[in-house]
Amino acid sequence: MRTYTPEQDVLFDAYTRTTNNWGRATLFAGLVIATAVPFIILATTDLGITFSQVLTAFIAVAAVYGVFYVVEPVTYFPILGPAGMYQAFLIGNIANKLVPSAIVAQASIEAELGTRKASYAATAGIAGAAVVHVTSLLLLVGILGTWIVSIMPTSITDVARVYILPSILGGVMVQLIATLKQPKSTAIAIGVALAVVLLLVPNSPKLVSSFAIALCVALTVAIAWFTRNKAEHVEDEHLEARIN
Repeated sequence: MRTYTPEQDVLFDAYTRTTNNWGRATLFAGLVIATAVPFIILATTDLGITFSQVLTAFIAVAAVYGVFYVVEPVTYFPILGPAGMYQAFLIGNIANKLVPSAIVAQASIEAELGTRKASYAATAGIAGAAVVHVTSLLLLVGILGTWIVSIMPTSITDVARVYILPSILGGVMVQLIATLKQPKSTAIAIGVALAVVLLLVPNSPKLVSSFAIALCVALTVAIAWFTRNKAEHVEDEHLEARIN
């Protein structure tokens, strides 16, 4: 376990306070902006939209995606760290863009997950990904997007629609497996995911399928915990106690 000097601890505490203050403020501003559109339309247009319709739409979306409100922060925090979490949930595209960027940044400097070094690397990686993303959107989508799509053969666009998401998520999964280097936990996660997706979801009510991801995470954590090597766990605790 790495030890830090008192000066480094003071600087890190100041960094954490600044991150939390600005992170909460910017996330709250993003929340207000993102949720204001329906109410602006409701108050300023004559489209026949009522408040009850807006509320019903919100409840419908929350019922489907509400599980992500808990699962994603718990899943991504060990990788991204506090500052990276504020960045990620304000920027979006976490699983297919920001988490891979953070992992690549951490791997390039050999930062161990959960350390301050890894947190700093994730913050820098996310910032770089955001700059590249915005720049490419302005150039390739905003300026050249329509023209590029118009000259592409339909065979390419059709294949892209089918395979682009699996290819992105597959790359993320491989990078995570290579970074964590925990074969047993990886095998458990893959087995649980296959069982839930192929066996449980098709044979369960639709409500259960809405919580499939949460169920996969909970089962993976539980099985990995109860099947862990307790002897190694005790040795790690003793080693950590001696270091401290």
